[in-house]
Amino acid sequence: MTKLKKLTTLLAGAALALAGSAAFAQEYTLTISSWAPPTHGINAKMWPKFIEMVEEATDGRVTAELKLGIAPPPAQMDLIMDGAADVSIIFHGYQAGRFTGTKLIELPGYEGSAEAASVADWRVYEKFLKPLNEHRGVKLISLNTHGPAQLHTVNPVTSLNEIAGLKIRIPGGVGGDVGAALGATGIKVPAPKVYETLASNAADGVVMPFESRKGFKLTEVAPYVYEVPGGLYRGSFAFIMNEDTFAGLPEDIQQALEEKVFGEPLSREIGKIWDEIDQIGRDATLAAEGNAINEASAADMEAFAAIQADVTAKVLAELEAKGVDAQAAYDFVKETMANY
Repeated sequence: MTKLKKLTTLLAGAALALAGSAAFAQEYTLTISSWAPPTHGINAKMWPKFIEMVEEATDGRVTAELKLGIAPPPAQMDLIMDGAADVSIIFHGYQAGRFTGTKLIELPGYEGSAEAASVADWRVYEKFLKPLNEHRGVKLISLNTHGPAQLHTVNPVTSLNEIAGLKIRIPGGVGGDVGAALGATGIKVPAPKVYETLASNAADGVVMPFESRKGFKLTEVAPYVYEVPGGLYRGSFAFIMNEDTFAGLPEDIQQALEEKVFGEPLSREIGKIWDEIDQIGRDATLAAEGNAINEASAADMEAFAAIQADVTAKVLAELEAKGVDAQAAYDFVKETMANY
């Protein structure tokens, strides 16, 4: 064989090897459905982290692609159940009447980061809440919570008693319970609609975490923040997957995802990102002309403590009615976050 023929054979063999490797690297591509704006941290940071973790755990055999605007936020659960996409993120408060266990992590008063809360959320689910089977129909792959939610308004609010009578966009779940206790007139609008809702004067404000200052451009339409240390509530989210999609993956890939991505590992990483984008939102507020942060006074915090106690008692009673040792679960969350 001539040197030229040898070289040609070697190059052909290398090309085949690379082609085989590329095919191996992309055996499965998951479709991600996401409802947040393109530049929001969910799309800019969370889904890329998910894809990175999946690719690393499966040696590149599984990847994912992000698709936006397939369906509005409240429809994501049905979307995944129907198989129109493989993976999505849901906000539990949008699913009226379905989720009770997830309200536990939403309660105000927990001390700690979104990362700590997200880890505690997964652990309390495993230890206390799993038998509720509230995510039936989909595969639950992570639980997480955003940072403490604050009040963002068109006009300044400097005390708790100024909230009564305001038209406030408040989500479902514990956020709705707190809004009602404060005397606000609740307006239900999915997160992607808050900007236009405020810009059109259909609401006086919204209750969301600091990340929304940047993620939903609240610095432009709600320049004032009334900040309650620890927040008015924490929003509860889940990453979910179509059950048939997961079942269709080879057993070794399923095992790798279960061990290295799904559950606490993914919950922790998404919680870290919520903390990161909260800081970005706070920084954006401090840098934006005409924006201001008004912190609740000691008297306000004393008044809010009574509301917090009432809302907590209500949620724990709901959990007890479903057979959960609610006080033990609540204490477990507080202890987990305190020791994280």
